[in-house]
Amino acid sequence: MPKTVRTRFAPSPTGFMHIGNLRTALYEYLIAKSRGGSFILRIEDTDQGRYVDGAVELIYRTLRTAGLIHDEGPDIGGPCGPYVQSERKGLYAKYAGELIERGGAYRCFCTKERLAGLKEANERAGRNNIYDRCCLSLSAAESERRAREGLPHVVRQKMPREGATAIRDLVFGDISVENRELEDQILIKSDGLPTYNFANVVDDHLMGITHVVRGSEYLSSAPKYNLLYEAFGWDVPEYVHLPVIVKDGGQKMSKRAGDASFEDLLGMGYLPEAIVNYIALLGWSPRGNRELFTLGELVGEFSIDGISKSPSTFDFDKLRHFNAEYMRGMAPEAFAGLAEPYIRRAVKNPALDARKIALTVQQRAEVLEDIPPAVDFYDALPDYPLDLFTHKKMKTDPASSLASLRAALPVLESLEAWSHDGIHGALAGLAADSGAKSGQIMWPLRVALSGKAVTPGGAVEIADILGRKESAARIRLAIGRLAESV
Repeated sequence: MPKTVRTRFAPSPTGFMHIGNLRTALYEYLIAKSRGGSFILRIEDTDQGRYVDGAVELIYRTLRTAGLIHDEGPDIGGPCGPYVQSERKGLYAKYAGELIERGGAYRCFCTKERLAGLKEANERAGRNNIYDRCCLSLSAAESERRAREGLPHVVRQKMPREGATAIRDLVFGDISVENRELEDQILIKSDGLPTYNFANVVDDHLMGITHVVRGSEYLSSAPKYNLLYEAFGWDVPEYVHLPVIVKDGGQKMSKRAGDASFEDLLGMGYLPEAIVNYIALLGWSPRGNRELFTLGELVGEFSIDGISKSPSTFDFDKLRHFNAEYMRGMAPEAFAGLAEPYIRRAVKNPALDARKIALTVQQRAEVLEDIPPAVDFYDALPDYPLDLFTHKKMKTDPASSLASLRAALPVLESLEAWSHDGIHGALAGLAADSGAKSGQIMWPLRVALSGKAVTPGGAVEIADILGRKESAARIRLAIGRLAESV
């Protein structure tokens, strides 16, 4: 009977979650959920020097916002807790002791000075800097005595010196490393905390993890993991190493390089659903040509054999395209609620209807941050140049625009009820009566009302939102300026 699939996301609480980390979490979630399995959250905080206050809560918030809801974790518990590595310190010491008893590990009491000297000697001789196993020759009794006396030490794994260690990765295939190239890796540091490799193996075994998913930069370390599993006699999990995400220049994206985190993208006005959809395709291809997927649809579509070995380029233009599609596909009321805080950054007048403004923006904005500069003219008319009234396609210039505005003003002021349909009907009637093209009426009005050449919504929508009084005032201002110039 096949095992229940169990994956784990095990971030370090060192700050914002970068895109590569989030993609790893997403793929782990999809691998588990596509096979009816469990997605576990574990916090790896053994590197206390890099710990950032508030980072754990940020991890929770990021996963929650992205929709990657874990089945077990520090905040909700589960049968394999605790789910924070610093709370599992006793477990690592226990398993390190067990490995020492099996002959698969030993205590190393070498000082920093001796190790530095060894490194220098290796460099002079042109050798790889591999520990010389000085402390392996200590008898069990001597090792125990020194440990009881409190002498500082680490615990090292005794690596094989002959042959090779091979792993099979579900993306990259078979990988093999000559054992003579492997140093006796440290399992327990001198402060009693485990190293990353050791804690991962122990925790993954105890938590029943079936698939280990991580970046391809860790591929060369995988044989060390296998040797640990074999030293304990434990089942080796499936490995899934992911291709790197690079920028346009080919450099790897990373948190340390200052590249955008998930929080940064949200701050730029991208929707979490669009971000998740886009990063799902950074290294994985669905079976057809479709690109837009909800998270639930990704669960149904995802398969490991769709993951590529090749690096994926993060393309902001592509992400903007995804985000625009998501915003345009939202129900109008839902979009209005999402857009209102951005509208109110620029439009302070509470009398102006934010919902109506949102409806003009929805089909034009690509990210939420596009909204404030696009609608700021509602609050205050900018100081615009009169050459905006010249439009070759609309066949307008300052003189014709002046005539159109003078004709439109009394028509609009005499409207019985100020509404979108009423404004549109009156202006259409004016164009028909005067024999003018619609654009010859609408273009001057758009410029007079907005002071811009590009606006979300046309003259009718803008006038409807501004109201009769403000619209008339802006048209009169334009008439006055144009009259002085022609």
